[in-house]
Amino acid sequence: MEISHIEHIGIAVPSLEEAIPFYENMLGLKCFAIEEVEDQKVKTAFFKVGQTKIELLEGTAPESAISKFIANNGGRGGIQHVAFAVADGVANALAEVEEKGCRLIDKAPRKGAEGLNIAFLHPKSTVGTLVELCEDPNK
Repeated sequence: MEISHIEHIGIAVPSLEEAIPFYENMLGLKCFAIEEVEDQKVKTAFFKVGQTKIELLEGTAPESAISKFIANNGGRGGIQHVAFAVADGVANALAEVEEKGCRLIDKAPRKGAEGLNIAFLHPKSTVGTLVELCEDPNK
């Protein structure tokens, strides 16, 4: 597997409406996209910092992974995952890490925000950090 860069850092927030002004007004970043990913029950907002993006995530249903993360974090947000861009495809990367004994959340790539192919590795196999693998199918 060849990781080319950190694609984004996912930060869970209780409310995009409250979080976006902090990133824009305090940090001087510009939100360039807001998107809802219905099958993941999440609404996202993206900011660019150099080559890396910050993805704010708000759960749209109590059973979403983001809503559960916030509930388990005392109602506060926080860093929820780190996403790495893989140059040789998410499916190949999944096969490689599974062969090495990594526990997978996703057995196959699926569509995520911004049209990326994504898959998650289980934190029990990644020293406690939720890891997302991403690829842009248009590149």
